[in-house]
Amino acid sequence: MKTNTVVSLDNFSGTILVPAFETYLKSIVPISFNGLEITSKVFFGKKDTHYLAEKNDNTYVFIGLGKMIDYKSLKTVFRRVSSKQKDSFSSNVALVIPEQFTQDQVEAMISGLLLGTYNLGHFKSEKEEHPFLDPEFTLNLVSEKDYLATAKKGIKIAKAQLATYDLVDLPPNTINPKYLSNWAKETGQKYGFDVEVLGYEASKIAGLGAFLAVGKGSENEPQFIILKYTPAIEVEDIKHVGLVGKGITFDTGGLNIKTAGMVHMKCDMAGGGAVLGAMQLIADLQLPVKVTAIVPCAENSVDSKSFLPSDVIHSYSGHSIEIIDTDAEGRLVLADGLSYLIKNFKPEYIVDIATLTGSSIGTFGYECGALFTNNEEMSKKLQENGDAIGERLWPLPLWDVYKSDIESDIADVKNYSGKPVAGAISAAKFLEYFTQEHKAWAHLDVAGVAFGDDEFAKSKHATAYGVHLLTKFIENL
Repeated sequence: MKTNTVVSLDNFSGTILVPAFETYLKSIVPISFNGLEITSKVFFGKKDTHYLAEKNDNTYVFIGLGKMIDYKSLKTVFRRVSSKQKDSFSSNVALVIPEQFTQDQVEAMISGLLLGTYNLGHFKSEKEEHPFLDPEFTLNLVSEKDYLATAKKGIKIAKAQLATYDLVDLPPNTINPKYLSNWAKETGQKYGFDVEVLGYEASKIAGLGAFLAVGKGSENEPQFIILKYTPAIEVEDIKHVGLVGKGITFDTGGLNIKTAGMVHMKCDMAGGGAVLGAMQLIADLQLPVKVTAIVPCAENSVDSKSFLPSDVIHSYSGHSIEIIDTDAEGRLVLADGLSYLIKNFKPEYIVDIATLTGSSIGTFGYECGALFTNNEEMSKKLQENGDAIGERLWPLPLWDVYKSDIESDIADVKNYSGKPVAGAISAAKFLEYFTQEHKAWAHLDVAGVAFGDDEFAKSKHATAYGVHLLTKFIENL
Protein backbone atom coordinates (compact mmCIF):
# COMPACT_ATOMS: atom_id res chain seq x y z
CA MET A 1 0.00 0.00 0.00
CA LYS A 2 1.61 3.24 -1.17
CA THR A 3 0.52 6.48 0.50
CA ASN A 4 0.82 10.13 -0.35
CA THR A 5 -0.80 13.36 0.76
CA VAL A 6 -3.04 15.61 -1.31
CA VAL A 7 -4.72 18.81 -0.13
CA SER A 8 -7.67 18.84 -2.52
CA LEU A 9 -9.64 16.49 -4.77
CA ASP A 10 -9.32 18.58 -7.92
CA ASN A 11 -8.85 16.29 -10.91
CA PHE A 12 -8.90 13.21 -8.68
CA SER A 13 -10.28 10.01 -10.18
CA GLY A 14 -11.06 6.97 -8.05
CA THR A 15 -12.73 6.06 -4.75
CA ILE A 16 -13.18 8.70 -2.05
CA LEU A 17 -13.71 7.70 1.61
CA VAL A 18 -15.46 10.32 3.72
CA PRO A 19 -15.70 9.67 7.50
CA ALA A 20 -18.79 11.38 8.93
CA PHE A 21 -19.77 11.94 12.55
CA GLU A 22 -23.42 11.54 13.44
CA THR A 23 -25.78 14.47 12.90
CA TYR A 24 -29.30 14.91 14.26
CA LEU A 25 -31.58 12.33 12.62
CA LYS A 26 -34.30 14.87 11.76
CA SER A 27 -31.90 17.63 10.73
CA ILE A 28 -33.00 19.54 7.66
CA VAL A 29 -29.35 20.35 6.94
CA PRO A 30 -27.91 17.57 4.74
CA ILE A 31 -24.39 16.19 4.99
CA SER A 32 -22.48 18.00 2.24
CA PHE A 33 -19.17 17.15 0.66
CA ASN A 34 -17.54 18.13 -2.64
CA GLY A 35 -20.82 19.04 -4.29
CA LEU A 36 -22.75 16.04 -2.90
CA GLU A 37 -25.64 16.48 -0.49
CA ILE A 38 -27.15 13.57 1.49
CA THR A 39 -30.35 14.07 3.47
CA SER A 40 -30.64 12.70 7.00
CA LYS A 41 -33.41 10.36 5.82
CA VAL A 42 -30.78 8.51 3.79
CA PHE A 43 -27.61 8.88 5.88
CA PHE A 44 -26.78 10.87 9.00
CA GLY A 45 -23.49 9.33 10.13
CA LYS A 46 -24.83 6.71 12.50
CA LYS A 47 -22.09 4.32 13.66
CA ASP A 48 -21.65 1.19 11.52
CA THR A 49 -23.54 2.63 8.54
CA HIS A 50 -22.23 3.77 5.19
CA TYR A 51 -23.58 5.37 2.02
CA LEU A 52 -22.29 5.02 -1.56
CA ALA A 53 -22.73 7.70 -4.22
CA GLU A 54 -21.40 8.21 -7.75
CA LYS A 55 -20.41 11.58 -9.17
CA ASN A 56 -17.91 12.81 -11.80
CA ASP A 57 -16.51 9.31 -12.34
CA ASN A 58 -15.74 8.99 -8.62
CA THR A 59 -17.26 6.60 -6.08
CA TYR A 60 -17.91 8.27 -2.73
CA VAL A 61 -18.15 6.09 0.37
CA PHE A 62 -19.55 8.03 3.36
CA ILE A 63 -18.68 6.17 6.58
CA GLY A 64 -20.75 6.65 9.73
CA LEU A 65 -18.74 7.05 12.93
CA GLY A 66 -21.50 7.81 15.43
CA LYS A 67 -21.26 10.66 17.92
CA MET A 68 -17.97 9.47 19.46
CA ILE A 69 -15.63 6.65 18.50
CA ASP A 70 -12.72 4.90 20.18
CA TYR A 71 -9.55 3.54 18.54
CA LYS A 72 -10.66 -0.09 18.30
CA SER A 73 -14.14 0.75 16.97
CA LEU A 74 -12.68 3.13 14.38
CA LYS A 75 -10.24 0.46 13.24
CA THR A 76 -13.05 -2.09 13.01
CA VAL A 77 -15.31 0.26 11.03
CA PHE A 78 -12.63 0.82 8.41
CA ARG A 79 -11.71 -2.85 8.33
CA ARG A 80 -15.40 -3.60 7.67
CA VAL A 81 -15.61 -1.11 4.81
CA SER A 82 -12.37 -2.41 3.30
CA SER A 83 -13.41 -6.05 3.63
CA LYS A 84 -17.07 -5.85 2.64
CA GLN A 85 -17.04 -3.03 0.10
CA LYS A 86 -13.87 -4.00 -1.78
CA ASP A 87 -15.77 -4.14 -5.08
CA SER A 88 -16.33 -0.39 -4.73
CA PHE A 89 -12.62 0.39 -4.51
CA SER A 90 -10.43 1.37 -7.43
CA SER A 91 -6.62 1.25 -7.42
CA ASN A 92 -6.65 4.93 -6.46
CA VAL A 93 -8.32 5.80 -3.14
CA ALA A 94 -8.55 9.12 -1.32
CA LEU A 95 -9.17 9.17 2.43
CA VAL A 96 -10.60 12.48 3.62
CA ILE A 97 -9.32 13.22 7.13
CA PRO A 98 -11.63 15.44 9.21
CA GLU A 99 -9.95 18.47 10.74
CA GLN A 100 -10.64 17.35 14.32
CA PHE A 101 -9.03 13.94 13.89
CA THR A 102 -6.01 13.02 16.02
CA GLN A 103 -2.89 11.16 14.91
CA ASP A 104 -4.15 8.02 16.68
CA GLN A 105 -7.46 8.16 14.82
CA VAL A 106 -5.68 8.41 11.47
CA GLU A 107 -3.47 5.48 12.48
CA ALA A 108 -6.55 3.42 13.39
CA MET A 109 -8.33 4.17 10.10
CA ILE A 110 -5.38 3.22 7.94
CA SER A 111 -4.58 0.09 9.95
CA GLY A 112 -8.22 -0.94 9.60
CA LEU A 113 -8.21 -0.46 5.84
CA LEU A 114 -5.19 -2.75 5.45
CA LEU A 115 -6.55 -5.36 7.90
CA GLY A 116 -9.63 -5.54 5.68
CA THR A 117 -7.51 -7.27 3.05
CA TYR A 118 -7.16 -10.40 5.21
CA ASN A 119 -8.82 -13.53 3.84
CA LEU A 120 -9.02 -16.72 5.88
CA GLY A 121 -9.23 -18.87 2.73
CA HIS A 122 -5.54 -19.76 2.60
CA PHE A 123 -6.11 -23.08 0.84
CA LYS A 124 -9.14 -22.31 -1.33
CA SER A 125 -8.78 -23.10 -5.03
CA GLU A 126 -10.26 -19.73 -5.98
CA LYS A 127 -9.00 -16.77 -3.97
CA GLU A 128 -10.64 -13.37 -3.79
CA GLU A 129 -8.33 -10.52 -4.71
CA HIS A 130 -8.38 -7.22 -2.86
CA PRO A 131 -7.59 -3.99 -4.74
CA PHE A 132 -5.42 -2.76 -1.86
CA LEU A 133 -2.96 -5.59 -2.57
CA ASP A 134 -2.45 -4.47 -6.15
CA PRO A 135 1.16 -3.20 -6.55
CA GLU A 136 -0.25 -0.11 -8.27
CA PHE A 137 -2.66 0.72 -5.45
CA THR A 138 -2.25 4.19 -3.92
CA LEU A 139 -3.92 5.63 -0.81
CA ASN A 140 -4.11 9.43 -0.93
CA LEU A 141 -4.63 11.40 2.28
CA VAL A 142 -6.79 14.48 1.84
CA SER A 143 -5.91 16.86 4.66
CA GLU A 144 -4.52 20.29 5.45
CA LYS A 145 -2.07 18.56 7.84
CA ASP A 146 0.72 16.12 7.00
CA TYR A 147 -0.30 12.65 8.22
CA LEU A 148 2.13 10.70 6.03
CA ALA A 149 4.33 9.47 8.93
CA THR A 150 1.21 8.43 10.85
CA ALA A 151 -0.12 6.58 7.82
CA LYS A 152 3.13 4.68 7.41
CA LYS A 153 3.05 3.71 11.09
CA GLY A 154 -0.54 2.49 10.73
CA ILE A 155 0.51 0.34 7.78
CA LYS A 156 3.40 -1.16 9.77
CA ILE A 157 1.06 -2.03 12.66
CA ALA A 158 -1.38 -3.71 10.29
CA LYS A 159 1.38 -5.65 8.50
CA ALA A 160 2.61 -7.10 11.80
CA GLN A 161 -0.94 -8.03 12.78
CA LEU A 162 -1.61 -9.60 9.37
CA ALA A 163 1.55 -11.69 9.77
CA THR A 164 0.27 -12.87 13.14
CA TYR A 165 -3.15 -13.70 11.68
CA ASP A 166 -1.36 -16.05 9.28
CA LEU A 167 0.74 -17.71 11.99
CA VAL A 168 -2.24 -18.40 14.25
CA ASP A 169 -4.81 -19.29 11.58
CA LEU A 170 -2.74 -21.63 9.41
CA PRO A 171 -3.24 -25.33 10.27
CA PRO A 172 -0.89 -27.32 12.51
CA ASN A 173 0.39 -29.44 9.62
CA THR A 174 1.81 -26.17 8.27
CA ILE A 175 2.63 -24.25 11.44
CA ASN A 176 4.91 -26.53 13.42
CA PRO A 177 7.88 -25.49 15.58
CA LYS A 178 10.33 -25.61 12.66
CA TYR A 179 8.06 -23.36 10.57
CA LEU A 180 8.05 -20.77 13.36
CA SER A 181 11.83 -20.86 13.79
CA ASN A 182 12.31 -20.41 10.02
CA TRP A 183 9.76 -17.58 10.02
CA ALA A 184 11.64 -15.88 12.85
CA LYS A 185 14.97 -16.14 11.01
CA GLU A 186 13.57 -14.82 7.73
CA THR A 187 11.70 -11.99 9.44
CA GLY A 188 14.76 -11.08 11.50
CA GLN A 189 16.85 -10.77 8.35
CA LYS A 190 14.18 -8.63 6.69
CA TYR A 191 13.43 -6.26 9.58
CA GLY A 192 16.69 -6.18 11.51
CA PHE A 193 16.83 -8.40 14.59
CA ASP A 194 19.02 -11.39 15.45
CA VAL A 195 17.61 -14.89 15.87
CA GLU A 196 19.15 -17.94 17.53
CA VAL A 197 17.37 -21.28 17.64
CA LEU A 198 18.06 -24.17 20.01
CA GLY A 199 16.84 -27.47 18.57
CA TYR A 200 16.41 -30.69 20.52
CA GLU A 201 20.09 -31.47 21.11
CA ALA A 202 21.06 -27.89 21.92
CA SER A 203 18.08 -27.57 24.30
CA LYS A 204 19.10 -30.80 26.00
CA ILE A 205 22.67 -29.56 26.47
CA ALA A 206 21.32 -26.25 27.80
CA GLY A 207 19.20 -28.09 30.37
CA LEU A 208 15.76 -26.97 29.15
CA GLY A 209 14.11 -29.99 30.75
CA ALA A 210 10.58 -28.64 31.23
CA PHE A 211 10.47 -27.38 27.64
CA LEU A 212 11.69 -30.68 26.20
CA ALA A 213 9.29 -32.75 28.30
CA VAL A 214 6.32 -31.13 26.58
CA GLY A 215 7.58 -31.88 23.06
CA LYS A 216 8.66 -35.49 23.73
CA GLY A 217 5.55 -37.06 22.20
CA SER A 218 5.75 -35.27 18.83
CA GLU A 219 7.68 -36.16 15.70
CA ASN A 220 8.13 -32.39 15.17
CA GLU A 221 11.33 -31.28 16.87
CA PRO A 222 10.83 -28.53 19.48
CA GLN A 223 12.47 -25.18 18.75
CA PHE A 224 13.56 -22.74 21.45
CA ILE A 225 13.60 -19.40 19.60
CA ILE A 226 15.65 -16.47 20.94
CA LEU A 227 15.16 -13.07 19.26
CA LYS A 228 17.33 -10.02 20.00
CA TYR A 229 16.61 -6.49 18.82
CA THR A 230 18.93 -3.52 19.35
CA PRO A 231 18.15 -0.14 17.74
CA ALA A 232 20.44 0.92 14.91
CA ILE A 233 21.16 4.26 16.59
CA GLU A 234 22.99 4.47 19.91
CA VAL A 235 20.66 5.28 22.81
CA GLU A 236 21.80 6.59 26.18
CA ASP A 237 20.47 4.72 29.22
CA ILE A 238 18.68 2.30 26.93
CA LYS A 239 15.91 0.26 28.52
CA HIS A 240 15.93 -3.52 28.13
CA VAL A 241 12.64 -5.41 27.86
CA GLY A 242 12.23 -9.17 27.83
CA LEU A 243 9.27 -10.94 26.21
CA VAL A 244 8.25 -14.59 26.45
CA GLY A 245 5.45 -16.11 24.35
CA LYS A 246 3.92 -19.57 24.58
CA GLY A 247 4.51 -21.34 21.28
CA ILE A 248 2.54 -24.59 21.54
CA THR A 249 1.76 -25.16 17.87
CA PHE A 250 -0.90 -27.75 18.70
CA ASP A 251 -2.16 -28.95 22.06
CA THR A 252 -3.90 -32.31 22.31
CA GLY A 253 -3.61 -32.12 26.08
CA GLY A 254 -1.02 -34.89 25.98
CA LEU A 255 -1.99 -38.05 27.87
CA ASN A 256 -4.54 -35.95 29.77
CA ILE A 257 -6.15 -35.64 26.37
CA LYS A 258 -8.66 -32.87 25.77
CA THR A 259 -12.28 -33.98 25.64
CA ALA A 260 -13.62 -30.86 23.91
CA GLY A 261 -12.43 -27.95 21.79
CA MET A 262 -9.33 -29.64 20.38
CA VAL A 263 -10.14 -28.43 16.85
CA HIS A 264 -9.19 -24.91 17.91
CA MET A 265 -5.88 -25.84 19.53
CA LYS A 266 -3.84 -24.59 16.57
CA CYS A 267 -4.32 -21.24 18.35
CA ASP A 268 -2.29 -22.35 21.38
CA MET A 269 0.74 -20.57 19.96
CA ALA A 270 -1.10 -17.22 19.80
CA GLY A 271 1.00 -15.82 22.64
CA GLY A 272 4.16 -16.80 20.79
CA GLY A 273 2.63 -15.41 17.59
CA ALA A 274 1.99 -12.10 19.36
CA VAL A 275 5.62 -11.92 20.46
CA LEU A 276 6.86 -12.73 16.94
CA GLY A 277 4.54 -10.10 15.45
CA ALA A 278 5.60 -7.57 18.07
CA MET A 279 9.28 -8.16 17.28
CA GLN A 280 8.57 -7.48 13.61
CA LEU A 281 6.75 -4.26 14.50
CA ILE A 282 9.33 -3.09 17.07
CA ALA A 283 12.12 -3.51 14.53
CA ASP A 284 10.04 -1.97 11.73
CA LEU A 285 9.38 1.11 13.88
CA GLN A 286 13.02 1.18 15.05
CA LEU A 287 12.00 1.79 18.66
CA PRO A 288 14.87 3.09 20.84
CA VAL A 289 14.61 0.16 23.26
CA LYS A 290 16.55 -3.10 23.55
CA VAL A 291 14.24 -6.13 23.36
CA THR A 292 15.06 -9.79 23.94
CA ALA A 293 12.27 -12.27 23.26
CA ILE A 294 11.95 -16.00 23.75
CA VAL A 295 9.33 -18.18 22.08
CA PRO A 296 9.56 -21.84 23.20
CA CYS A 297 7.85 -23.82 20.43
CA ALA A 298 6.68 -27.40 20.84
CA GLU A 299 3.79 -29.68 19.96
CA ASN A 300 1.99 -31.38 22.85
CA SER A 301 1.09 -34.75 21.33
CA VAL A 302 -0.02 -38.23 22.41
CA ASP A 303 2.59 -40.93 21.88
CA SER A 304 4.43 -43.71 23.70
CA LYS A 305 7.17 -41.14 24.41
CA SER A 306 4.80 -38.53 25.89
CA PHE A 307 5.51 -37.35 29.41
CA LEU A 308 3.25 -38.87 32.07
CA PRO A 309 1.05 -37.56 34.85
CA SER A 310 3.07 -38.09 38.09
CA ASP A 311 6.41 -37.70 36.25
CA VAL A 312 8.97 -35.50 37.98
CA ILE A 313 10.94 -33.39 35.52
CA HIS A 314 13.79 -30.93 35.97
CA SER A 315 13.54 -27.38 34.69
CA TYR A 316 16.22 -25.01 33.38
CA SER A 317 16.20 -23.23 36.74
CA GLY A 318 17.26 -26.44 38.49
CA HIS A 319 13.92 -26.83 40.25
CA SER A 320 12.00 -30.10 40.02
CA ILE A 321 8.39 -30.16 38.84
CA GLU A 322 5.77 -32.80 39.57
CA ILE A 323 3.46 -33.30 36.59
CA ILE A 324 -0.14 -33.48 37.73
CA ASP A 325 -1.73 -32.76 34.35
CA THR A 326 -0.03 -32.92 30.95
CA ASP A 327 -2.59 -30.43 29.65
CA ALA A 328 -0.99 -27.79 31.87
CA GLU A 329 1.95 -27.75 29.47
CA GLY A 330 2.08 -24.06 28.51
CA ARG A 331 3.32 -23.03 31.94
CA LEU A 332 6.15 -25.58 31.65
CA VAL A 333 7.60 -24.12 28.44
CA LEU A 334 7.10 -20.59 29.82
CA ALA A 335 8.92 -21.53 33.04
CA ASP A 336 12.04 -22.49 31.08
CA GLY A 337 11.62 -19.46 28.84
CA LEU A 338 11.45 -17.08 31.80
CA SER A 339 14.37 -18.74 33.61
CA TYR A 340 16.55 -18.69 30.50
CA LEU A 341 15.71 -15.05 29.77
CA ILE A 342 16.46 -13.88 33.31
CA LYS A 343 19.69 -15.85 33.75
CA ASN A 344 21.23 -15.07 30.37
CA PHE A 345 19.91 -11.62 29.44
CA LYS A 346 18.79 -9.89 32.68
CA PRO A 347 16.13 -7.54 31.23
CA GLU A 348 14.76 -4.70 33.36
CA TYR A 349 11.15 -5.49 32.42
CA ILE A 350 9.60 -8.84 31.53
CA VAL A 351 6.20 -9.58 29.99
CA ASP A 352 5.04 -13.09 29.17
CA ILE A 353 1.91 -13.72 27.12
CA ALA A 354 0.03 -16.99 26.63
CA THR A 355 -3.29 -18.63 25.86
CA LEU A 356 -2.86 -20.29 29.23
CA THR A 357 -6.11 -21.13 31.02
CA GLY A 358 -9.81 -21.61 30.44
CA SER A 359 -10.15 -20.12 33.90
CA SER A 360 -9.32 -16.66 32.53
CA ILE A 361 -12.20 -17.05 30.08
CA GLY A 362 -14.48 -18.12 32.92
CA THR A 363 -13.57 -14.90 34.72
CA PHE A 364 -13.58 -12.33 31.90
CA GLY A 365 -15.29 -14.01 28.99
CA TYR A 366 -13.98 -12.73 25.68
CA GLU A 367 -13.63 -9.06 26.59
CA CYS A 368 -10.14 -8.72 28.06
CA GLY A 369 -6.98 -10.54 29.05
CA ALA A 370 -6.05 -11.37 32.64
CA LEU A 371 -3.12 -9.39 34.02
CA PHE A 372 -0.86 -10.60 36.82
CA THR A 373 1.96 -8.50 38.24
CA ASN A 374 3.28 -7.27 41.58
CA ASN A 375 4.63 -4.14 39.90
CA GLU A 376 2.04 -1.36 40.18
CA GLU A 377 3.72 0.82 37.56
CA MET A 378 3.70 -1.99 34.99
CA SER A 379 0.10 -2.81 35.82
CA LYS A 380 -0.96 0.78 35.25
CA LYS A 381 1.04 1.22 32.04
CA LEU A 382 -0.10 -2.06 30.50
CA GLN A 383 -3.75 -1.24 31.24
CA GLU A 384 -3.46 2.33 29.94
CA ASN A 385 -1.84 1.24 26.70
CA GLY A 386 -4.33 -1.59 26.28
CA ASP A 387 -7.30 0.72 26.85
CA ALA A 388 -5.94 3.20 24.28
CA ILE A 389 -6.02 0.63 21.46
CA GLY A 390 -8.83 -1.67 22.59
CA GLU A 391 -6.62 -4.57 23.78
CA ARG A 392 -7.88 -4.48 27.33
CA LEU A 393 -6.43 -6.08 30.46
CA TRP A 394 -7.72 -6.40 34.00
CA PRO A 395 -5.67 -7.46 37.04
CA LEU A 396 -6.07 -10.56 39.19
CA PRO A 397 -4.17 -11.11 42.45
CA LEU A 398 -0.89 -12.91 43.07
CA TRP A 399 -1.42 -13.27 46.81
CA ASP A 400 0.81 -15.75 48.62
CA VAL A 401 -2.26 -17.54 49.97
CA TYR A 402 -2.39 -19.21 46.53
CA LYS A 403 1.12 -20.68 46.92
CA SER A 404 -0.33 -23.84 48.45
CA ASP A 405 -1.98 -24.62 45.09
CA ILE A 406 1.40 -25.47 43.57
CA GLU A 407 3.11 -27.13 46.55
CA SER A 408 4.28 -30.69 45.91
CA ASP A 409 5.21 -33.49 48.32
CA ILE A 410 7.72 -35.09 45.95
CA ALA A 411 9.15 -32.14 44.02
CA ASP A 412 9.86 -28.44 44.46
CA VAL A 413 6.60 -27.50 42.78
CA LYS A 414 3.70 -29.09 40.89
CA ASN A 415 2.28 -27.87 37.58
CA TYR A 416 -1.43 -27.99 38.41
CA SER A 417 -3.49 -27.49 41.54
CA GLY A 418 -6.12 -30.09 40.67
CA LYS A 419 -8.79 -27.71 41.96
CA PRO A 420 -11.75 -26.50 39.88
CA VAL A 421 -11.21 -22.91 41.10
CA ALA A 422 -8.64 -20.11 40.68
CA GLY A 423 -6.97 -21.86 37.75
CA ALA A 424 -5.59 -18.70 36.14
CA ILE A 425 -4.18 -17.54 39.46
CA SER A 426 -2.47 -20.82 40.36
CA ALA A 427 -0.95 -20.91 36.85
CA ALA A 428 0.39 -17.39 37.38
CA LYS A 429 1.79 -18.40 40.79
CA PHE A 430 3.56 -21.30 39.08
CA LEU A 431 5.19 -18.89 36.60
CA GLU A 432 6.08 -16.46 39.36
CA TYR A 433 8.06 -19.27 41.02
CA PHE A 434 10.47 -19.20 38.07
CA THR A 435 10.96 -15.42 37.89
CA GLN A 436 13.52 -15.32 40.71
CA GLU A 437 11.43 -12.59 42.36
CA HIS A 438 12.02 -10.24 39.43
CA LYS A 439 10.70 -6.81 40.38
CA ALA A 440 9.16 -5.90 37.02
CA TRP A 441 7.42 -8.99 35.60
CA ALA A 442 3.91 -9.24 34.21
CA HIS A 443 2.00 -12.28 32.98
CA LEU A 444 -0.83 -11.90 30.43
CA ASP A 445 -3.32 -14.77 30.14
CA VAL A 446 -5.03 -14.11 26.81
CA ALA A 447 -6.94 -17.35 26.24
CA GLY A 448 -10.22 -15.49 25.74
CA VAL A 449 -9.04 -12.72 23.41
CA ALA A 450 -6.39 -14.20 21.09
CA PHE A 451 -8.76 -16.36 19.02
CA GLY A 452 -12.47 -15.86 18.58
CA ASP A 453 -15.58 -15.08 16.57
CA ASP A 454 -16.36 -11.88 14.71
CA GLU A 455 -17.98 -10.66 11.51
CA PHE A 456 -14.92 -11.27 9.32
CA ALA A 457 -15.17 -15.07 9.06
CA LYS A 458 -17.61 -17.90 9.69
CA SER A 459 -15.27 -19.76 12.04
CA LYS A 460 -13.06 -18.78 14.96
CA HIS A 461 -9.85 -17.06 13.92
CA ALA A 462 -6.91 -15.02 15.10
CA THR A 463 -7.23 -11.51 16.56
CA ALA A 464 -3.48 -10.73 16.78
CA TYR A 465 -4.15 -9.54 20.33
CA GLY A 466 -0.90 -8.50 21.97
CA VAL A 467 1.08 -7.42 18.90
CA HIS A 468 0.13 -3.76 19.22
CA LEU A 469 -0.24 -3.88 23.03
CA LEU A 470 3.31 -5.14 23.66
CA THR A 471 4.75 -2.71 21.11
CA LYS A 472 2.85 0.28 22.50
CA PHE A 473 3.84 -0.59 26.07
CA ILE A 474 7.52 -0.76 25.03
CA GLU A 475 7.20 2.39 22.90
CA ASN A 476 5.84 4.35 25.87
CA LEU A 477 8.36 3.20 28.47
